[in-house]
Order: sequence, then C-alpha cells, then structure tokens
Amino acid sequence: MIIGNGLIASLFKEHDREDVIFFASGVSNSLERDPAQFAREEHLIRKTIAENPGKIFVYFSTCSIYDSSKTGSDYVLHKLKMEQIIKNSTEKYLILRVSNAVGNGGNPNLLMNYLVRSVKSGETVNVHTKATRNLIDAEDVKNLTFSLLENGHLNRIVNIAYPQNYSVIEILEIMERFFSLKLNLNLIKEGSGYEISIPNAEEYFRRNQLMNKEVYLCRILEKYY
Repeated sequence: MIIGNGLIASLFKEHDREDVIFFASGVSNSLERDPAQFAREEHLIRKTIAENPGKIFVYFSTCSIYDSSKTGSDYVLHKLKMEQIIKNSTEKYLILRVSNAVGNGGNPNLLMNYLVRSVKSGETVNVHTKATRNLIDAEDVKNLTFSLLENGHLNRIVNIAYPQNYSVIEILEIMERFFSLKLNLNLIKEGSGYEISIPNAEEYFRRNQLMNKEVYLCRILEKYY
C-alpha cells in the first residue's frame, strides 16, 4: 500500500506489497510554517495506522533532523513528533531518515532540479561555499528499503544517505564537466553542512562499487538529466 504521489512514493508503484504501508505523503518543504500542512500529515498518519492494523508501517522521514541550523524549526519538530507517533502506535514499523534523494520528477525546487535548470539556462548561481549536501540516487533509496525489509530490520530508525557529502561548489564543478558548460557562479562565503551516520547502508555502496563520489554523481546526472 502506497500513500503519496511524489518522488519517493513513485519508487514503489511497481513493487507494492499488501503487508507494507509505504508512507511518503508528508510535508516535504523544510521551510514550511503552515500548521494546516503539519496537521494534515498527522491526521493521515493516524488514520492510515488505525485502518491498517498489523501491517508494517514504513515512514520516510528526513536527515534534516541532524542539521543544526534547523534545530527547533517547525519542520524538524513535526518530523520528530510523527516518528514518535508511529513508534507508539504500530507493532511493526521502519522509519527511514532520507537525505537529498534525486530521481525522475519531484519538486522543481529540489536542490538538483534547481541547479541543473539554472546551469542549463545559463543563469548565475549563488553558491554558499561552505555548504554541503548529501545526494542519493532515489533507486538506491528503494533498494536499501527493500533490503532492510527482507532482512527483518524492523522497529528502528535508519539513516538512508550516501557515504560522503558533496560541497555545493563540488556539485557544480562536476556538472560543469558533465554538461561541458561554463558556469556563472557568485561565490558567497556562507553555508553549513552536517555528517550522517549510515551503519546500515554503507556496505550496500561498497558492495555495489558506488564509493567514487564523482562517478556516482555523473551516474545520477546521466540517468535523470
């Protein structure tokens, strides 16, 4: 059973399972302030749990919880509250905190969609030189989710992210080489990042020979852009 219709939800449409709820219909904008949006997600989570007793509840949360610049934000506090509701209300759950997933479609304002659009149109891109982001191929999110389910890793919170962060300037330099374009950048000495621990996921990337971060990002660009 799939709840949602965005990028993450679309990953499971051809692999739906009767015994699992893939809940990917939450608030996705980390700058969201509207209480009605948070209330909508909470109501839908409570309703879905009540109507589907005994099913495994897979909830896609966010690694933004580890971002010190967002500590105490409405968005992070809401996500932590949703995680707690799921832990307290279901017998079998899997909470996946996902980094910046990149795939087909999705919100046009997602980082990679925005950067590729700006680069291809020749716009000047404002770059916070100290900012880092963790990019992960959406297909790897799907593969890791099913690996966890198949191995019975339930009733836990798991981080789903790539083993290494990218600086934003590094992402753009790789794009410049990939698209053979000269970029117009406005460098600003600002920004921040945060590390993500992935003890449940790192072996997957090693086993599949995905540890070269430039090759990995080029693979994403070739696949989706």
